[in-house]
Amino acid sequence: MSRSGCACYCWLIALLCSQLAAAKEQYHEFVCTSYSARSGGKRFGTWYLKIGLNCCGYMGDPTGKVYPSGYGYGEIFPPVTGMGILMVQNFTGEWWDMNPVDVVRAATRTGAAPNISDALTINGQPGDLYNCSSQDTALFPVKSGETNLVRFINAALNTELFVSLAGHNMTVVSADASYTKPYTTSVLLLGPGQTTDVLVTFDQPPGRYYLAARAYASAQGVPFDNTTTTAIFDYGAGNGSSSPAMPTLPAYNDTATATAFTTSLRGLRKAELPSRVDESLFFTVGVGLFNCSKGQQCGGPNGMRFAASINNVSFVLPSSSSILQAHYHGAANCVFTADFPANPPVQFDYTAQNVSRALWQPVAGTKVYRLKYGSAVQVVLQGTNIFAGENHPIHLHGYDFYILAEGLGNFDAGRDTGKFNLEDPPMRNTVGVPVNGWAVIRFVADNPGVWLMHCHLDVHITWGLAMAFLVDDGVGELQSLEAPPPDLPLC
Repeated sequence: MSRSGCACYCWLIALLCSQLAAAKEQYHEFVCTSYSARSGGKRFGTWYLKIGLNCCGYMGDPTGKVYPSGYGYGEIFPPVTGMGILMVQNFTGEWWDMNPVDVVRAATRTGAAPNISDALTINGQPGDLYNCSSQDTALFPVKSGETNLVRFINAALNTELFVSLAGHNMTVVSADASYTKPYTTSVLLLGPGQTTDVLVTFDQPPGRYYLAARAYASAQGVPFDNTTTTAIFDYGAGNGSSSPAMPTLPAYNDTATATAFTTSLRGLRKAELPSRVDESLFFTVGVGLFNCSKGQQCGGPNGMRFAASINNVSFVLPSSSSILQAHYHGAANCVFTADFPANPPVQFDYTAQNVSRALWQPVAGTKVYRLKYGSAVQVVLQGTNIFAGENHPIHLHGYDFYILAEGLGNFDAGRDTGKFNLEDPPMRNTVGVPVNGWAVIRFVADNPGVWLMHCHLDVHITWGLAMAFLVDDGVGELQSLEAPPPDLPLC
């Protein structure tokens, strides 16, 4: 790094540290209820900051052009000269009128579904359509004729979201931090934890335009937060007295729009796919039920507990030691077993309307699937209609993967393999398995360690919709895990 670049980097770190040091306790009104929040700024509950080391304080797109990376809400955070910019992300999320940890604990204790959220948010604010929240609606001042890069992050726990900006198209250029071919759309779909970068040209008549988000709820008959959160993009609206234009959002159960968005994404360049597949896996994912323990009252259907599984195994987190520690110290038998099934133990009509109740109860266990270093892995993720079909955003830690294809119904290798995109599939770290459908991913196991694959709907993780890959060391230091430090705690 040059001397000037090093000085700029140090200045950025010093600036960030000074803001954190100035953090103070403050109160703000949130859907008619006041809560305290730790803040790094003067006005808002939380700053979401990103240091981008792109030239001249602008973010680039795959074409090599540079665009302003956006503004803070309410107050504009000025760009840092030289190298980098402080950037407030566009976070969508959920809010409860109680401690969300208590929400999760209550659901875990009773085996019931958690209470649905009381509001959806954009950058921590519910927006104009909720009582008592309009004064704090997130505001983005922009310049007429300008093209901006806008980054969306779904920070919700249990809700996939449709997002749209009134009067404007959005050109997707990145998803989950991997570049895509530019794709222009009026609506985005983001599962929890997913990110999408878009370019927006503000070329409409000067005014105020709502950015709005609402739930995509694919499971029939399951309660969800049926509200809409809004923010405002404002350019040239004068005193702001005009009512913002509202976008048309898809219906909450519009699976056709959800699928159209995800299947339209393409990788920017030709994929570096291995010519072979060493591990061909078939994983069923779905929700089921456990019997209630004797003497316990459970809040799930028919007095049972909700469960979830992959290949009929409901994942149990170890309580005495981590899987990685147990593997390293040769104590695997006390913590986990390496017999996670490569295929479902029972084959059936996965997406039938009336799946046999004999298949509703999975087996609890801490099982991993072992992979050799460097092996090429293909996983068919098959959604099931056990209890209720639902879109599952499946996330894999430690890896990005190519999404080769997705479709509805039961996966048929003879029919569906020909649909694989082997030229420019999108690379992501989370894939939406369509409701009563399937998705196929491929990756090379070149990151040794233990890596969790799980549904990114938080409630489904607590119910057991997860598994873990154990990737062996390769050859040499660069292909192997470092030894744990001698003072690593044993617990």
